[in-house]
Amino acid sequence: MFAECVVNISEGRDRDLIDAVAAAAGPELLDVHADAHHHRAVITLGGPLAAVEQAARSVAAEAVRRIDLRTHQGVHPRFGAVDVVPFVPLGPDRAAPALPAAPGGMDAAVAARDRFARWAADDLAVPCFLYGPGRTLPEVRRGAFTTLVPDTGPSRPHPTAGAMAVGARPVLVAYNVWIDAPGGAAALARTVAAAIRAPAIRALGLDLDGAAQVSCNLVDPARTGPDHVYDSIADLVARAGGTVVRAELVGLAPAATLSAVPRERWAELDLAVDRTIEARLDARRR
Repeated sequence: MFAECVVNISEGRDRDLIDAVAAAAGPELLDVHADAHHHRAVITLGGPLAAVEQAARSVAAEAVRRIDLRTHQGVHPRFGAVDVVPFVPLGPDRAAPALPAAPGGMDAAVAARDRFARWAADDLAVPCFLYGPGRTLPEVRRGAFTTLVPDTGPSRPHPTAGAMAVGARPVLVAYNVWIDAPGGAAALARTVAAAIRAPAIRALGLDLDGAAQVSCNLVDPARTGPDHVYDSIADLVARAGGTVVRAELVGLAPAATLSAVPRERWAELDLAVDRTIEARLDARRR
């Protein structure tokens, strides 16, 4: 089975460090997206599930070795040097992965999640909170070390690496929309984020050193894609007298996301064929 793992690390400014951590993935590395404001990098891995699991372990070990969370400052919520490690089933082990995942794929992703969490606890001494079917990542963030105890590993955060959220989930699209408005774009971003939140959309309004961003996870991109979110944000911002500055795809998207959007809008929405999961997996095999 083919799988994706989207490792989020709490470093977005030191490019040498980011590159060293990403290089630990080897041939399973598909993409690196770094954000200095968020102080976060998204490292996308893809390929046969067993190879992806090993690459995720190598990336996590290198990040824990290099990143000290005690000195970290960034606008994105985080509780770990390796903050989020989701395993995403793509489809059968064949020339072109099927999206959405083939039947049984989520069971394989859950098993990979559990193996990784046991390894991180045993080998890195980092506590792990599990999410996936039955518990969401926002629930883990809200409850970690208060209403929730780690599923594996120590009961307290690692002194420099904190904790990890290790998950199994379907494909999602991480998508940011930058906005501007007279008299307070950050406040407007928070208002807009609250207005567009829905079962298929998770959103935060962020203040980025004077700029403002609506940061979104589209958890059901087949139902609600980037064009829908962009247009909803643009409409709400325009009503408040503001404007959309630009859109930003974080990492990769499934090809189906592009095919659902008119090609003439791809540039405006920061979409491109070479930034799809399928294109990067195909390039990796060449």
